[in-house]
Amino acid sequence: MPNVVTRFAPSPTGYLHIGGARTALFNRLYARHAGGRFILRIEDTDRERSTPEAVRAILDGMTWLGITWDDGPYFQMERMESYRKEAERLLREGKAYRCVCTKEELDARREEMAARKEKPRYDGRCRDLAPGATEGKPCVLRFKSPRTGQTVVHDLLRGDVVYENAELDDLVLLRTDGSPTYNFVVVIDDASMGITHVLRGDDHLNNTPKQVLLYEALGYPLPRFGHFPLIHGMEGGKLSKRQDDVSVTAYREKGYLPEAMVNYLVRLGWGHGDQEFFSEEEMIRLFSLEHVGRSPSKFNLEKLRNVNAHYVRSADPSLVAALLVPFLANRGIEAAPTPRLTAIVGTLRERARTLEEMAESAEFYFREKPTDPKAAAKFLTPAIAPVLRDIADSFSSLDPFTIAGMEETLHAVVERHGGNLKIHQPIRVALTGGTASPGLFEVMEILGRDEVVRRLRGAVERIGA
Repeated sequence: MPNVVTRFAPSPTGYLHIGGARTALFNRLYARHAGGRFILRIEDTDRERSTPEAVRAILDGMTWLGITWDDGPYFQMERMESYRKEAERLLREGKAYRCVCTKEELDARREEMAARKEKPRYDGRCRDLAPGATEGKPCVLRFKSPRTGQTVVHDLLRGDVVYENAELDDLVLLRTDGSPTYNFVVVIDDASMGITHVLRGDDHLNNTPKQVLLYEALGYPLPRFGHFPLIHGMEGGKLSKRQDDVSVTAYREKGYLPEAMVNYLVRLGWGHGDQEFFSEEEMIRLFSLEHVGRSPSKFNLEKLRNVNAHYVRSADPSLVAALLVPFLANRGIEAAPTPRLTAIVGTLRERARTLEEMAESAEFYFREKPTDPKAAAKFLTPAIAPVLRDIADSFSSLDPFTIAGMEETLHAVVERHGGNLKIHQPIRVALTGGTASPGLFEVMEILGRDEVVRRLRGAVERIGA
């Protein structure tokens, strides 16, 4: 498949959307699989909504995910002269015309069409105005779309999709202020950048016949088109900004790993047999449009958490420790990626599904947490207080403070108090504030002798014995 060139062309009006991230990923994988190039283009002609902050959010999101690009980012606002020249050429060749209809007039006609149960569209009354009739009047430039025949979109995923030209609007190419519109500039950019495959969400499908007609009018070679089904929420329908976290940034801030996000996104609509996890090399080698699903995928947060848990468990603990530092900072805990923090990660990574969860679980290592009342009532009783005091006193002289030494000391204490005591849970509650924690001896080893003794004696004082 020679000379494949794909692109991702987001509008910088907000964050990098989950759906956009998947589109970028699929385009990159398709290009890499074919030995081609992947281009990043920022479609920033909407000056009211486009912001530098949104551009940075998109670039940061892609970089975090590891979705690298070969060329760009290109910015449409830097290419305005090329759009103006092509608009003038279409006007000169009789393929475009100036329209002086006001917004109020257009709105009134659309209401009339809707009342007649007709599809609202421009009625074309300015198509054949005499030269000079628009002189000095505010106007837009419209494309003179053919009124007869059909436009066929040869879609790589859907097959042929047929549109009646009579149903297509005379789309606006330039607004009254001279700024170009999306459907116009995207054709010019894709052609000038040599894009061979336009792969995007199927919410763009109905734009495609308009773009095909523009390609033909401008004399550009047609790229291949492919439209992916959209990602839906668990309740059905498109991912909702109100119901779902839809930005890549939101998942980064909640402690998801980029490798997990990429693996989950690639499986939203594509698969290779029963394989669940893929390295980057495997994704590139195996990716094909033939295995992209034809139905919408559901974004299942529980599945994403499980995928992330896999990557948390399998990642180098020292790497996870470094990533965990800012999540601890969010909880007011100053930490550094030290061997101690790496050891803490080693005790928590089997249970934690996100870095946010891990930071919450790690809190007791750094500061004493309030004891759960139910756990205290059940395990920190007056009867157990003398045993905890004995353990604290025995531990205070234990040097070195090793797991083997702790086990031997606990056994001796239990024997002194009758030999039939279940002591692990009372110790766990005294040290961590709850009944669930990593292995008790690993916890004590990381806390260190002095902190273990201090917390045990504090628990005895709270019992009041």
